[in-house]
Amino acid sequence: MSLVLASRAEGVATLSLNRPDRGNALGPELVEALGEAFDRAVAHGARMVVLRGEGRHFCTGFDLTDLETLSDGDLLLRVVRIEQLLQRIHAAPVTTLAVATGRTFGAGADLFAACDRRIAAAGASFAFPARPSAWCSAPRAWPPWSAATGRGRYCSRAAK
Repeated sequence: MSLVLASRAEGVATLSLNRPDRGNALGPELVEALGEAFDRAVAHGARMVVLRGEGRHFCTGFDLTDLETLSDGDLLLRVVRIEQLLQRIHAAPVTTLAVATGRTFGAGADLFAACDRRIAAAGASFAFPARPSAWCSAPRAWPPWSAATGRGRYCSRAAK
């Protein structure tokens, strides 16, 4: 099974996250496959890249399936790889469009916000997991997310 379904018509590449059984959660293999498919679409001359999710949800965030088995270093590497993907999408030389359906949570909401244009279908919901107030998530303080939500909230407290 391909983790990312890709199609192209008239200069528009559509990339669909294809892990509907996991809510299209961002596991390491999906992050790698999406990055490769995105780079391929841009390299082959797409003028626009559309991101969507197969099944009910756009993306339910970071895949927590094996969280308890990861070392701190492996967990950090997974977070960094997602951040690198978000930065590539945000800085892409083509227009990017995210189409959200169902749940769009955590890192999935960051993926949505990284795109130039965003469409939320009726019934789409967005959320971030609860976090201690002293800890600040970089993506929520990230300018594209602030622009997408109309909120310019940046960290006022440093993590301890």
